[in-house]
Amino acid sequence: MNKLQSTWISTLLLTSLLSCGEKAPAPDAVGTDSKSGAKSAAKTPASQSPSPAAVPAPAGKQSITVWWFQWAPADGLAELGREFEAETQIAVKVEQIPLSSYQEKVFLEFGGSKTSFDVVIGDSQWIGRGASKGLYLELTQWLPTVVDLASIHPRAARYLCEYPEGSGKWFAAPCETDAVGMAYRKDWFEDAAEKAAFQKKYGRELRVPDTWEEFLQVATFFQRPADKRFGCAIPSDRAYDGLTMGFQNVLWAFGGTWHAENSNKVVGHLDTQGTIDAVEFYRQIVNLGPRGAERLDYGQVLEAFTNGSTAMLLNYFAFFPGIHKQFGNKVGFAVVPAHKGKRVASLGGQGFSISTKVPASQQELAKKFIAWFLQRKVQEKWITKPAGFTANAQILASPEFRALTPYNGPFADSIDSMRDFWNVPCFNELLSVTQRYVGMAVDGELPAREALQLLAEEKERILAEAGLL
Repeated sequence: MNKLQSTWISTLLLTSLLSCGEKAPAPDAVGTDSKSGAKSAAKTPASQSPSPAAVPAPAGKQSITVWWFQWAPADGLAELGREFEAETQIAVKVEQIPLSSYQEKVFLEFGGSKTSFDVVIGDSQWIGRGASKGLYLELTQWLPTVVDLASIHPRAARYLCEYPEGSGKWFAAPCETDAVGMAYRKDWFEDAAEKAAFQKKYGRELRVPDTWEEFLQVATFFQRPADKRFGCAIPSDRAYDGLTMGFQNVLWAFGGTWHAENSNKVVGHLDTQGTIDAVEFYRQIVNLGPRGAERLDYGQVLEAFTNGSTAMLLNYFAFFPGIHKQFGNKVGFAVVPAHKGKRVASLGGQGFSISTKVPASQQELAKKFIAWFLQRKVQEKWITKPAGFTANAQILASPEFRALTPYNGPFADSIDSMRDFWNVPCFNELLSVTQRYVGMAVDGELPAREALQLLAEEKERILAEAGLL
């Protein structure tokens, strides 16, 4: 999702809705909906009004209003909305909110007696708050009547739609799925002189890294600051969630974890050797980039690559249509690297949630649109839109999906490994301390073991105060 933020949104406006102290939604330099792969790079001032694409319906005509943040897939959804209107005479108004203020505006709406939207496309970490605070309509009984739940990829179901995770209680229907992947300069990797130099230095062929160890080697090879050529760019920003989303691809591969499996217990699970090893490795690779590489938000990661100076990038697949459009066959795409056979990608994406603060008649209209959107024939149209990544497992597994773009294959290969950060109501407090302590370990301000022990203890305190431990 578009990471265009550099300032924090004030938390004071949100405190009445938070169970344990919500922090700011996102920085202002590259839109942040933390795990949504909706990380787009278009600059959007926070004061900008919703997109003019949301044209009011004629008086007396049935309509629904959908809120999403401002990026290309929202345009694609609006196009599908017009098809739905032609079929049903129900207008769909997709209002695009600048991402720098999206979370703030959504939860200010929920703080009133009625929301301006019928459907909100919210990030996965919001679902705990939306479900536990009675803001999202529960869809558990209704959703199976309009779609075969087995057709929804289990990772999308678990992290984007269900709360608690894996509980079978649905508070969202899948809209856009996403994951972190790799883009690389294919022309550099195929350059005869570069291939010969790499072979001479490392005694092996220059190829797209399959392991984190190979990634480190290739990034080191291409790191030539004097020539203004750099090895890699990875999310590492400390203002919102960049460091966490970039680091956890390494975390899980190295055997680390944020908490115990199927439990919120943290001490003795996060502060382990696997997590320590992941921190030490991430510290090595994060600095093999342009100046300031240890503080790159999603947009800056994208810029480091699109300005032609960097060999490899890790970022959300939602960015990749624009990269491919710019570079054509000079760029390639791949899954994130693995370590000792273990490969895990940070999840992104969002789901449709229906507001509990609109009349039942509007909720029914919203259900009609969601049911229509989830049809196989509509999902086959959705995947033709920029970053319109489906959650339909059959489409994802199809050769037609893979052949559609050069990044669809790696995306399909990533989705089975996707994992998420926390999506409990106190997500933002957990994120804030993670950014702080992992950042201190990466920067060498504290030994990794000490920083992780402090982080584990702090997380358990937050969870205990929230009644989640």
